[in-house]
Amino acid sequence: MRQIFNQITQWRSWLVMPFAALWLVAGLVVAGPALATAVYELPPLRAGEPTWVVDKAEVLSRLNEGSISSKLEKLQQETGYEVRLVTIHRLDYGDTAQTYTDKVFETWFPTPEAQANQVLLILDNVTNDAGIRTGALVKSLLTDEIAESVVSETVQVPLRQGDKYNQALLDASDRLITVLSGEPDPGPPVVTSTIQVEGTFKSAEETDTVNSAIIVVVLLVLATAIPMVTWWWYQSQ
Repeated sequence: MRQIFNQITQWRSWLVMPFAALWLVAGLVVAGPALATAVYELPPLRAGEPTWVVDKAEVLSRLNEGSISSKLEKLQQETGYEVRLVTIHRLDYGDTAQTYTDKVFETWFPTPEAQANQVLLILDNVTNDAGIRTGALVKSLLTDEIAESVVSETVQVPLRQGDKYNQALLDASDRLITVLSGEPDPGPPVVTSTIQVEGTFKSAEETDTVNSAIIVVVLLVLATAIPMVTWWWYQSQ
């Protein structure tokens, strides 16, 4: 009886270990993407520093990031106005795109003098929400109404058409540059209605969900089969 009891105890240990590994892997799969981009994770910047694009969410191509940076550098040299575009992956709990933008703006430019010529636009690629903050001197050209239209219309139209982040930020930078150069505001992009045809292909999010489900099922099967096979092999010895 004692030998049988020891064998059962060993069998239970072999059964628990795969399940523990399963829950650990599942936890990592779920928790990994949930990490937010905290303000301190962004590079520290000051007024006058030639960093115009911070793509933490990695949604911009190198070509477009370079193109936007060159245009914003030229704007700063010609007008003194400094525009910075930032992308992040996921907001901190309790933050909106606007409150997060305000925090970064005040961290990078802590005084009214440093803030005066600044424009900061931040886009979160999880919610696709954007926030914008402008300095006092900028408002003479970039009014609050135009700034709000940039984040709610110019940025949002390409995103609603299929998460076109490159187009959204290219359009936003071009509109901001035009206005801050003293030219008439071109306004938001014109939205044309199109016939929506239901696609037969899964989205990237759906594919990730299916892959995660497959991994969990496979691990469950292994967690059940391995202890059973090990038990029968042990009994046959």
